[in-house]
Amino acid sequence: MPDTLLLDPITLGDLLRVASAPDYTRWEDQIRRTGGCADPIHLTGWTLHKDRVTGETLHHYSTENEPGGRLRLACGNRRASRCSACAFTYAGDTYHLIRAGLAGDNRRDIPSTVRDHPRVFATLTAPSFGRVHNRPDHGACRCGTHHPADAPALGTALDPATYDYAGAVLFNNHAGQLWQRFTNRLRREIAARAGITQRELKERARISYGKVAEFQKRGAVHFHAVIRIDGPDGPETTPPAWATVQLLDDAIRAAATHPYTSVSVPGADDQPARTFRWGTQLDVRPVKAFGDGSDITEQAVASYVAKYATKAAENTGTLDRRIGELAELDRHGVPDHTRRLIEACKQLDPLYPDRRLWAWAHMLGFRGHFSTKSRRYSTTLGELRQTRADYRAAQEAAALGLDDQEPDTVLVLADWQYAGHGHTPGESALAATIARNLQLNRETAREALRDQFDQEGAAA
Repeated sequence: MPDTLLLDPITLGDLLRVASAPDYTRWEDQIRRTGGCADPIHLTGWTLHKDRVTGETLHHYSTENEPGGRLRLACGNRRASRCSACAFTYAGDTYHLIRAGLAGDNRRDIPSTVRDHPRVFATLTAPSFGRVHNRPDHGACRCGTHHPADAPALGTALDPATYDYAGAVLFNNHAGQLWQRFTNRLRREIAARAGITQRELKERARISYGKVAEFQKRGAVHFHAVIRIDGPDGPETTPPAWATVQLLDDAIRAAATHPYTSVSVPGADDQPARTFRWGTQLDVRPVKAFGDGSDITEQAVASYVAKYATKAAENTGTLDRRIGELAELDRHGVPDHTRRLIEACKQLDPLYPDRRLWAWAHMLGFRGHFSTKSRRYSTTLGELRQTRADYRAAQEAAALGLDDQEPDTVLVLADWQYAGHGHTPGESALAATIARNLQLNRETAREALRDQFDQEGAAA
């Protein structure tokens, strides 16, 4: 139960109403099935299972007897700021997706020999748009202050009057195109170092990656990526002998700094023409199966990518939804540096109508996908979700006594209607407690499973 001493009277009264209701146990069961979702989808309707041959009704379900006459399903939102429960599930799926491309997954035909393929963890950052408050390794910030790690000033402009806010949001807006240019150039650089043509490269090797976007405190987006060289047919084939970690490292550095890897943005009114490139801070490190305390391990990389797959630009103080009008920034106390970036989106929107800067102002101009991968990197989120759905369907069939029925002999009829979403104040407090308990249990189980995988890998 939540700490009732911290609840306002309205929430507390509603919580007591829900908890004392005769159908509370069934309501709690529904919420547990959603993982403690903060904003569940409500459905009304029914489903009917009939024997195709005899017409016998095998099972009938209706929401008429459910709490409030509704069935509640998880919202599925990936953003931790919106629903930590569903974001936890999304992060878990992303973890398995990334780790499968590093350690293999026999259930999805990704052999463990993928560990022997050249792979690195690369970070490509944004260029500078002006000096910001920071915590250098030695000495104080340029403002003369030794900022603590949680100082609100970190990442904000030292001189807002000279900071290029327009350039910052335009870079974010074009970051996806810059990444595409980088991956195209990377293949050229790898082929050049192998002494072969690009056509020959396609016949001998395949470049795969999984990446995630992260916002720095200054509001500039940068990318973390696992990049791997496989054989021509993907992770199940052996890469050529010339494919080494050092060759991949050199090719990434060359591709990131090559003149081709740039995006030109034309000038408009008072805005100058700009050419965007990656920043000078480029980090490329090999991924090790098992670390020695200094290496980046498969588990660490997968955990890092999964963590940022559920975040957006919230660490800058922006909103986690689209902004209707600038007045909303005052109501939500958006910091000045972030506000200037959002205002830049508003001012630039009519100058670059095809870029939809105002529509993506809450993302500080960024309009790309936060988590993406190449086709043959590993499994897909869709396959992982289908596996989970099939498992739950099998559980449900067993519980209903339908597991011994051949699928082709059962006719399923259904009618579902959307009936709203969300919780009442008391339900929200109870759901948050359920989510915390479930997450603690899952994290404990996952840590035990990861330790088991690492021990098995070390023994192998």
